[in-house]
Amino acid sequence: MNNLINKGLKFLLIGLLLNCTATIDCGAVNKKKETDKPNILFVLCDDLGYNDVGFNGSQEIKTPNLDKLAADGTIFTSAYVSHPFCGPSRASIMTGVYPHKIGSQFNLPANDETIGKGIPKEETFISKVLQDVGYYTGAIGKWHLGATEKFHPNKRGFDDFYGFLGGGHNYFPEQYREAYDRQKKAGQKVIFDYLHPLEHNGVQVNETEYLTDALSREAVRFVKEAKEKKQPFFLYLAYNAPHVPLEAKEEDMAVFTNIKDKDRRTYAGMVYAVDRGVRRVVDALKKNKQFDNTLIVFLSDNGGKLSKGADNYPLREGKGSACEGGYRVPMFFHWPSKIPAGNKYEYPISTLDFYPTFTAMAEGHIGEDKMIDGKDILSHVIKGENARENEFIYCLRHRTAYSDAGIRSGKWKALKLKDDQWALYDLEKDISETNDLSKQYPEVLKFLVEAGKAWSDSHIQPYWFHAFPEGKLWYEHNMPRFEETFELGF
Repeated sequence: MNNLINKGLKFLLIGLLLNCTATIDCGAVNKKKETDKPNILFVLCDDLGYNDVGFNGSQEIKTPNLDKLAADGTIFTSAYVSHPFCGPSRASIMTGVYPHKIGSQFNLPANDETIGKGIPKEETFISKVLQDVGYYTGAIGKWHLGATEKFHPNKRGFDDFYGFLGGGHNYFPEQYREAYDRQKKAGQKVIFDYLHPLEHNGVQVNETEYLTDALSREAVRFVKEAKEKKQPFFLYLAYNAPHVPLEAKEEDMAVFTNIKDKDRRTYAGMVYAVDRGVRRVVDALKKNKQFDNTLIVFLSDNGGKLSKGADNYPLREGKGSACEGGYRVPMFFHWPSKIPAGNKYEYPISTLDFYPTFTAMAEGHIGEDKMIDGKDILSHVIKGENARENEFIYCLRHRTAYSDAGIRSGKWKALKLKDDQWALYDLEKDISETNDLSKQYPEVLKFLVEAGKAWSDSHIQPYWFHAFPEGKLWYEHNMPRFEETFELGF
């Protein structure tokens, strides 16, 4: 009987092989065409408040195009970045690693080309992983990961780059171009990078449009080029809006006459320009028949800056803080027929998860020696399951002579600010972090703080500081002094 079964299986296998060779190459039977792989449009805002988009409840700022995408996709209510400042946050998106592990826990300083530093070349960016499996890769807008040649986007896995290399930029070309030219003619050696001309693949360009509109235009160009190349694409569309300087077009501010505060109204106009821009890109995707096979990810790089027009309600504090308002951000996924529409995903996830998630989507490969702090969350999001059950999400922001820290697992969050004692919050019941439960649940607090202490063992000394005085103080105070940060006091 066994011999008959084995012979039957043998003939079945031969038949399948013959059929395979008669139709297509056998090695390609299970291989997905590159053009069938999903496109990834990654839209990142800068300092966008949690309550500054309609899909997160804003009653003041209109974002109809973003809201439509969010409604047709899945909104994340507990999405976290890895750091409450933009540079370290972006480093993690590109590397899949907490910035503290790669010496990138501070923003690069203004005009960082003068120090010649950037995210270590040993770290493979997600763009390179995708490029290696046939993706056409583009970065448009803000970089802030190293301004010298060896750290340039074109050297980090991006086929196409249009934008600026520093941490921010002025918005109106007639203003920043005049200021730059004036200083250049005066012989000034180092000119503030917010005033520099934009560039396309290392070549300066004479931009004439309001910056947000220019970046949206270039995004449309890029997706059209990807269509012509018949390649799947990864586009990192990194708007610097609504980051300072607060500069908006008059027609965009006119939409918000109900907002009396000038900074808030200007900020709203800047967000509205992003919303208009995303609509232009979406229209191009639909026209090119790329829309249905494109995952659109939208989020902010950190919390909104409260002193510059942002609103993070109901979260506590904002940009730079280890409170929820510093690193919990508005976010959604949109992917027709793949991502559930009209859903809210309430479990915590991290931008560290993008690297392995995008790699799996693209059928890419992560090297065995590559550190990764995230995980592939796509199937969990689709099924509405908790992707990070019993796992931790950390936040650590260094200040002068001490560090602020946040540690979340499940509904619980431990928080330490300044010289205060550790506090404990139930985020499912207290998203605003107002009711300290550390006295009622000391063992929960101890568990979280010990996890944070163990995590800090993997950190290294910073490779740079936001400014020279900051670095001087770091060494004078013998930082990071984790023995004090993770001291419970009971």
